[in-house]
Amino acid sequence: MPTYKYEGAYASGEKVTGVVEAMSQTDAVAQIRQSCGVVLSLKEVPRAAAADPLARFQKISPKSLALTCRQFAIILKAGLPLVQTVELAAGQCTDKALTRILRQAAEDVSNGWSLSYSFAQRGAGKLPATFQETVRAGEESGDLLSSFQRMADYFERMNKTRESVASALTYPSFVIAVAAVVISIIMGYAVPTFVSMFETLDIDLPWITRALIAMSGFFRRWGLVLIGLAALAVLVVRLYGLTEKGGQALARMQLKIPLLGGIVRMSGASQFAHTMSTLLTAGMPILQAIEVSGRTVTNRCMSGEIAGTLPGVEGGRSLGECMSCTRELPGMLVQMTAVGEATGSMEATLQVLAAYYDNEVDVRVKRALSLLEPAIIVVLAVFVVFILMAVYLPMFSMYGAI
Repeated sequence: MPTYKYEGAYASGEKVTGVVEAMSQTDAVAQIRQSCGVVLSLKEVPRAAAADPLARFQKISPKSLALTCRQFAIILKAGLPLVQTVELAAGQCTDKALTRILRQAAEDVSNGWSLSYSFAQRGAGKLPATFQETVRAGEESGDLLSSFQRMADYFERMNKTRESVASALTYPSFVIAVAAVVISIIMGYAVPTFVSMFETLDIDLPWITRALIAMSGFFRRWGLVLIGLAALAVLVVRLYGLTEKGGQALARMQLKIPLLGGIVRMSGASQFAHTMSTLLTAGMPILQAIEVSGRTVTNRCMSGEIAGTLPGVEGGRSLGECMSCTRELPGMLVQMTAVGEATGSMEATLQVLAAYYDNEVDVRVKRALSLLEPAIIVVLAVFVVFILMAVYLPMFSMYGAI
């Protein structure tokens, strides 16, 4: 809650200074006038920096949000007051950043703030827009329990998808990392040893051996420069992606990459369907639900197209009709959204679509990894054969000359 420093005066003319906590300047003035008649000055005190300097970089995982939402639902179902509910949820939460937000929210709610407003103030940049807006919709509809139940299911599905992708990427990532280390050792230490041995022999080296020696010399001389240039290139691309034009361009390029583009498109459709269904079921107006759902889609190109449907919907057109004018949204998502809108069952239709796209993402990721793993093995096998031939062919030539 904001803190205000004030200077006031009693009816006798005696001046007084102090501090007061209030939700707004108006509330602060009202509190001050209860003790002194005149408010001469009022200034908000800047908030102190967080005790943890890394707090703003901490991310709240979907798993933590799912557990917290489930705890909220259980406690609210038991009939406890909201302040006590928030305090209990904060005490059971293991995520430090989320615990800090919940404890601040408990204090804010006890001082008269709404829970959604407190989350918006305390969790700005940390809590997902879906979380904040669903809580707000639940408060406005008077059904906060159902909102937390739906969010628990939503974040559990999101966490399950993320963990399945991370698990599938573990083996290829490990193989690539080990291969990079082994190749670096071979090129940096093993090959120079063979080079010094070949230099003492009076034989003509095969082209494959000369190529390996040249590659080893190049990487030993320019290896650090190449690593620096690669890091610089990644930094430039990331900075370019932070701009509006760059983010759109990179997102559009991402959708055109073979295999990966389809996964990104299906994942974006799943995010939109899950969020839109959750928000509409919570009672949020469709315009606000479209805006929030668009912001939750990670691909900025798809997010922009979803946001671009707002003017048409505001003008009286159906959402399905507006989505049909987009280029990157999957056709099934557009068609089924239109069907659900026409039949008055958009929430249920979007839930079915979300489950379908979740399954599609899982299948496509596994299919891509099933192609990636043998490709990695083939590349490594070719490189190993190249090294063996480069090392042993000169030896064969030497034995043949004896």
